[in-house]
Amino acid sequence: MHTVHRITLDDALPMLAAARAKAEEIGVKQTICVCDDGGNVIALHRLPGARLTGVEIAIAKAFTAAGHERATHRFNEPPDGPALPGNEAFGISHMLPGKFAIFVGGFPIEYEGQIVGGVGVSGGNGDQDKAVGAAALAAFAELVSPAPAR
Repeated sequence: MHTVHRITLDDALPMLAAARAKAEEIGVKQTICVCDDGGNVIALHRLPGARLTGVEIAIAKAFTAAGHERATHRFNEPPDGPALPGNEAFGISHMLPGKFAIFVGGFPIEYEGQIVGGVGVSGGNGDQDKAVGAAALAAFAELVSPAPAR
């Protein structure tokens, strides 16, 4: 028997709020998507003024991070990122066209050693997308951390 943990809208909303706060703090109009472990969108927020294309990009980043259980930028990290030319996963971005992202902005959501979803961030440069993603993940970690003993 295997226990499966699932994230819900109640888990995703604090992540979106934290990500939005970080995006506004650094002055970037972002789109943030939270998906479950199957890559299904649970919640998505496009900040006012964020690019229209960011919606599909954020969804693809969340999907890829959840499905491949790794941050999307890890596909291209030199010297031996698996999606770089000449490496084992070169061309993987052509699989599932429009759904698979191999650039910065997708992060797996982990709980008790399981990947329970992904968060995708689109609209900034790599460092900005990482900062907004980190804020979302920190909010999730705080939400699921055990209450301190009294």
